[in-house]
Amino acid sequence: MKSLPLQQLYKSCVLKDLPFKTTRQLEPLAEIVGQNRAEEAVRFALAMPHGGYNVYAVGRNGLGKRTMMLRYLEHHTDTKQQIHDWCYVANFDEPRNPKLLKLPAGMGHQLKQDMDKLMSRLVKMIPQTFEGDGFLERAESLKNDYVKMQEDELEKVAAQARRKKVNLTVTTPGGYRLVAMNGDQPHTPESFKELTDAQRDKFEEVINKLEKKLRQALRKLADWEMEYAEKQQALNQETLEGISGHQFDELEAKYEKHSDVVAYLKTVRKDLAENLDIFLEDGEEQAAMAYASLDRKAPRRYLINLLVHQSNHEVPVVVEENPTYHSLFGYVENVTYKGTVFTDFSLIRPGSLHRANGGYLLMDAEKVLEQPFVWDALKRALRSHAIEINSLERELTLSGTISVEPEAVPLDVKIVLFGDRETWMLLQEYDPEFAELFRVTADFENEMYRTVDSQVQYAKFIASLVVEKKLLHCNAKAVARIIEYSARRAEHQDRLSLHAADIANLLRESDFWARQAGARLISDVHVTRALESARYRDSRIRDHFYDSIRDGTTLVSTTGTCVGQVNALSVLSTGGFEFGLSNRVTASCYYGDGEIIDIERDVKLGGNIHSKGVMILSSWLSSHFAMNDPMHLSASLTFEQNYGEVDGDSASLAELVALISTLSGVPVRQDLAITGSVNQFGEVQPIGGVNEKIEGFFTTCELKSGLTGTQGVIIPHTNVQNLMLDSEVLQAAKAGKFSVYPVARVEDAITLLLGKPAGKADSKGRYPKQSVFGIIQQRLEKMREHERQEHARDDQKDPSIH
Repeated sequence: MKSLPLQQLYKSCVLKDLPFKTTRQLEPLAEIVGQNRAEEAVRFALAMPHGGYNVYAVGRNGLGKRTMMLRYLEHHTDTKQQIHDWCYVANFDEPRNPKLLKLPAGMGHQLKQDMDKLMSRLVKMIPQTFEGDGFLERAESLKNDYVKMQEDELEKVAAQARRKKVNLTVTTPGGYRLVAMNGDQPHTPESFKELTDAQRDKFEEVINKLEKKLRQALRKLADWEMEYAEKQQALNQETLEGISGHQFDELEAKYEKHSDVVAYLKTVRKDLAENLDIFLEDGEEQAAMAYASLDRKAPRRYLINLLVHQSNHEVPVVVEENPTYHSLFGYVENVTYKGTVFTDFSLIRPGSLHRANGGYLLMDAEKVLEQPFVWDALKRALRSHAIEINSLERELTLSGTISVEPEAVPLDVKIVLFGDRETWMLLQEYDPEFAELFRVTADFENEMYRTVDSQVQYAKFIASLVVEKKLLHCNAKAVARIIEYSARRAEHQDRLSLHAADIANLLRESDFWARQAGARLISDVHVTRALESARYRDSRIRDHFYDSIRDGTTLVSTTGTCVGQVNALSVLSTGGFEFGLSNRVTASCYYGDGEIIDIERDVKLGGNIHSKGVMILSSWLSSHFAMNDPMHLSASLTFEQNYGEVDGDSASLAELVALISTLSGVPVRQDLAITGSVNQFGEVQPIGGVNEKIEGFFTTCELKSGLTGTQGVIIPHTNVQNLMLDSEVLQAAKAGKFSVYPVARVEDAITLLLGKPAGKADSKGRYPKQSVFGIIQQRLEKMREHERQEHARDDQKDPSIH
């Protein structure tokens, strides 16, 4: 069997397939390369006008999901889409329920400025006007008229009383007293008793009549007092109109197309006259709230709380990195003054949903699910198409703290969640509402096909990263090296990895080494230097394992032959860095019932997949050597010097060869390692990590005995397309010092490792005597014959046994 030629061990990127000299000549991509399916899903979801078509972007971290989404939105948002400013204003009828104003983008800020200017003017003008001589004279005249009318009416009653020898006295405001007179002095209780009964009765009758007249007079006074208050209010209104009326008229004309604003201005106009004290008195509490909330503009009652201001008139695209309850749905701040907590509409603060309203909100699914109450509240908002600002404390506690309850904001937003497939499947399984609210799944690819055209696209993708990260441009050789690295990451000669984060990191590190060398462009040398540096930083644990091979602590043979002993290959991962290692698999056989003992499984160090692989090779053995008669040889299998769990079936081919060797007694070549899984029909199946496994055995050979020229690795023939080997292995293969052999069936691997043909059964099921299978067949037949002879002797000695 022939080893693989050099061109099958590595697929180079040919420079003539790259029609440029540097990435400076390439137009950077507007989208992420190779994600056509995801892009189509996003385009469909964002174009759908109906509710529920939110997006869940599926894919592992680093694929560029967020970058693609932001780039797509940057170039494909609907410029005709209506966006709005949102304001909260005071509700003078229900202060706990602030009113919402919806305005075209930019107008909210304009309204806020207009009201600020008006209030600034009134803060100065109202005290000047209402404390001026003109207004005070009119107010005093009005008051004097009222006082005179009051005095005249009371004087009438008092005069009638005097004529009846009764005195009317005013004690306190609203307190009146009628007293019988004894000459010029009021009667004392003693003097009143001295009067005759007729005199006393007459006084009582007179006083009762006077009391009726007094009550009538007091009713008139109350009516006049109301008239006075109304006249005073009218005077205030008239004076206030003289100061601000024309400005309110101008504002109402300016916002005449917006009925909500006009209605609000009318309520402000009315409320001002009723609350002049706000402007005329120094409100200590009002000032304290203003300072505490970092807003020194008073009076707060008439301010505009500009919740959302769309300054650039572009469709909002908001990325929420920390989707807590308050950061998403907004909250109401509180101000503490002298131990008392205050709040009002001006302390309402927006959340990400408010800022993204009319546009798009991007979030990480796991972060949303981690925060308490957020997921249910988000679904509630999407279902009701409204954002309600509720205090989270009220949901968490039983206390009825006083707070404002703002009018809900109508919600029109597209949500994009980024997450992995496991989270998506859990949501699909356990949340029936999820599928209704997130109807579109943008499934991101991990890889793309590698063709001449796609390599040019990938080069443009590299150019876009260079421009975005402000790095040095790459020459064609550097791009070719990155494309080869991408194929290695994809573990396929005809695929390219779409893990944008890996490529971006490689470009950053290559840029660093290029700048260190004073280069103006990133070349293949700098890319190689970056890869070597990263490998060196991450390879401490790998080198520790290699040290144990070098000093003999780990027993590995790379020369000679040995019965029942095979060099298997495994891959270890240490935080994203993967490397291959040689593992000695041994098998021993003994007289028994044909059972294969998997020592790893029995001591609970073998995973389910590994155990399945051992059971499959057991069935393969039985189908070849125990079709008609029992197999009187049992065997045990183990990974030598293994102290951790073993899983995966990639060593099942090695284990089968070890069993075949120990059953036949034919030694196994130790200068070859083998990897691959096997099915019940003896077909060799592909495995993962083939590059790392080959490189791991290559390094083992170098450490143990040096390269002898006969060493190599046996791999499944279906893994040939996955080969993108390291340059050191390629050089050794080119020099004929190291080989890679593909095998399609168990028999091929046996022939290579045992140095004898495995053997093919004839029509009678007989294998050639000199073949490996023939040797096993003959050995088993001898054992069966021996057992039959033993049974015959036992029958002759004691026929009752059977």
